[in-house]
Amino acid sequence: MLSVYAHRGLHVKERENTIGAFAAAVALGVDGVELDVRRTSDAVLVVHHDPTIGKISISEALQRDLPAYVPTLDEAMAACEGVLVNVEIKNERGRHEPVYDDTGEFARQVVTQLLEIHWSERVIISSFDLATCAIVRSFDEEIRVGWLLRDGDIAGAMTQAHVLGFNAVNTHFKTLSADLMVLAHDLSLEVNTWTVNATRDIKRMLEFGVNGIITDEPALVRELVDRVSPE
Repeated sequence: MLSVYAHRGLHVKERENTIGAFAAAVALGVDGVELDVRRTSDAVLVVHHDPTIGKISISEALQRDLPAYVPTLDEAMAACEGVLVNVEIKNERGRHEPVYDDTGEFARQVVTQLLEIHWSERVIISSFDLATCAIVRSFDEEIRVGWLLRDGDIAGAMTQAHVLGFNAVNTHFKTLSADLMVLAHDLSLEVNTWTVNATRDIKRMLEFGVNGIITDEPALVRELVDRVSPE
């Protein structure tokens, strides 16, 4: 069964990664929501995509100094009650990210917090960073883990994900093919694609039989899914 995830909430109507965007997505009837989690200097988990807000670097700021519209992870999850949530841990090496946690503490904190608020069975934790995904899996054997993939050797990454005990690969839709879907199924991996917005691309993903579509246009995806599989 395919799941439709609202990318950063229903941000075509509300500011992305906010309580309003998540509540609007739930009200629309999505299967899930995708959101991004970061950590402040005082170790508060907050939801925001970019590493900075204006001139404020989230990793160097206190949570109280962030704009009021930036929710904590707990607040965001409460707004997503009733649907699945793809929690992307923003921990990646690169010039676009000012800090990288190589201790594993950030990932462990995310898992611990989700366990404490009883969300562990309704989430999939994802990251572009392989080490972060591996830490999540080693810390909790049951929570679902999906490795985010942009490009490169997707077949090799699928094999690696299988060996490491991940549940899914979250691939960019342009990198996916029918042969890769066969490989994923052979490796018992789910495939969730991002960010699929155009009708032509959505239909192609449906033909491939992906498990999830992360999209900025959840209403359109739901309409096309329902045409293929009417209730």
